Amino acid sequence: MKKYGIYGIGAAIVDTEVIVSDAFLSDNDIGKGLMTLVDEKRQKYLMKELTSQRVAVKRSCGGSACNTIVAASRFGSSAFFSGKVADDDEGIFFVKDLNRAGVDFHQVDASKGITGKCLVMISPDAERTMNTYLGASLELSYREVDEEALAESDWLYIEGYLVTDDERTAVARDAMIYAKKSGVKTSLSLSDPFVVEVFSDNIRTIIGDDGVDLIFCNGDEARSFTGTHTVEAAAEALKKYAKTFAITRGAGGSLVFDGTNMIHTPGVLASAVDTNGAGDMFAGSFLYALGIGKDFSWAANFANAASSRVVSQFGPRIKVIEYISLKQQFNIQE
Repeated sequence: MKKYGIYGIGAAIVDTEVIVSDAFLSDNDIGKGLMTLVDEKRQKYLMKELTSQRVAVKRSCGGSACNTIVAASRFGSSAFFSGKVADDDEGIFFVKDLNRAGVDFHQVDASKGITGKCLVMISPDAERTMNTYLGASLELSYREVDEEALAESDWLYIEGYLVTDDERTAVARDAMIYAKKSGVKTSLSLSDPFVVEVFSDNIRTIIGDDGVDLIFCNGDEARSFTGTHTVEAAAEALKKYAKTFAITRGAGGSLVFDGTNMIHTPGVLASAVDTNGAGDMFAGSFLYALGIGKDFSWAANFANAASSRVVSQFGPRIKVIEYISLKQQFNIQE
């Protein structure tokens, strides 16, 4: 048995989540529903505007892969995460928050810059809009990859957001190559429709000619990446890039391929107040389920249920008691 169930690599970001109006988004020329990279000056301006309106905020260690790894850890997976933060208040907060979730963290030395931050704005229709200042996370190098820990992991999980520059794409590519050589199963999240549209070549670089074991994406990302017009057509095209995959469809559940069968799983009825973190939770709970020996159909139903809990409350995480509740609901005994 290996030491870690999942090894994640991604942007180490401190998420600040706020509830905003559609008017705030339009007044500040913010593209609704998108992840937009901004500089520190722009992010400070937006935070100042929100502070003046006395908007409630919720802060946590974040970034897409980080959220996934935390979810898996909370369910019971042993987990490891590689990222890059600075030696500042946000960086210290990130590491402490990650460790509180039971996740081991590795970086060679702290950046002398500023820890990355993501302003996650939730509008009344529960749509998430992200403005991200990557900061120190842009300095991620292969030195941050702990090869010994990676080789001792069942799965490598990489977030698609790393493809927004060639340097971090190379880190993800090299980690994938090392994982494959070491017999570690490989997984990748496509992360965001905009990222897929603009950086699809870099995504293919990470995947490599021999593909990956598992891809996570939503319907928009699947269609964009494969250049198809329906989820069903995208699913067929994804077989070129991955042995298996999971396509999330929001309230419509998910479509998963286990290498042999295409499986439709129904969504779980939920009153959505915040969609931030739903896809990350799906991936984390799905990988956890595979780690305890469940098949793709079971894993997808479990992940659908976990995601429905996330969208029903404010923030990308659920309370610790809810992880326990979900395991009881699905009769998980470890």
